[in-house]
Amino acid sequence: MIKITQEWDEILKEEFNSPSYLELRNFLKSEYSNYTVYPPMYDIFNSMKHTAFKDVKVVLLGQDPYHNQGQAMGLSFSVPSGVQIPPSLVNMYKELYAETGIVPKTSGDLTGWAKQGVLLLNTVLTVREHQANSHKGKGWEQFTDGIIKKISSLKENVVFLLWGGNARSKKPLIDQTKHLILECAHPSPLSAYNGFFGCGHFVKTNQYLEKFGILPIDWSAL
Repeated sequence: MIKITQEWDEILKEEFNSPSYLELRNFLKSEYSNYTVYPPMYDIFNSMKHTAFKDVKVVLLGQDPYHNQGQAMGLSFSVPSGVQIPPSLVNMYKELYAETGIVPKTSGDLTGWAKQGVLLLNTVLTVREHQANSHKGKGWEQFTDGIIKKISSLKENVVFLLWGGNARSKKPLIDQTKHLILECAHPSPLSAYNGFFGCGHFVKTNQYLEKFGILPIDWSAL
């Protein structure tokens, strides 16, 4: 396993040295040796490689990576350019268009969001091929909970986008006196009509950032 950046490594040193993470490392060594696991090992921490801690403005929580070949790239909801856009991201683009008039892109690569300070963080960072949630409960949750807690405690005026039950369960980790939590149903086709469509979160995010003099996100930049 590799480290991330000097800034993130320092902030997360307690998590990296925790018993649960050390157990997770051993588990992942075995998984990557014996199975096909996504994303590729060197892409696991891409969310933090693309978004420095000091630059985090928004945290968009996903669950676990896409589990089909060529999809997972270490950024929640994102797929490499040229890969078919997954249904949840299609619905995110629909909501973005309804709110802002931004025409949906033909690419599902969200790196442009990450570079502006949107931390595209899954709560579980790896998955075995074709087996959704196969790395759930192996230690990633403690690690990513630690990330959320550090952002909550060390930063101010961050927008946390909690879409769906898994993401919403992280609400107690966030200091609501310092940050904005926007929560609703998951954008997947199974639940998008239960409150994701019409949530207004893209606009609300930028209104909040601008209120505190923070440069808003250009959601059209992909």
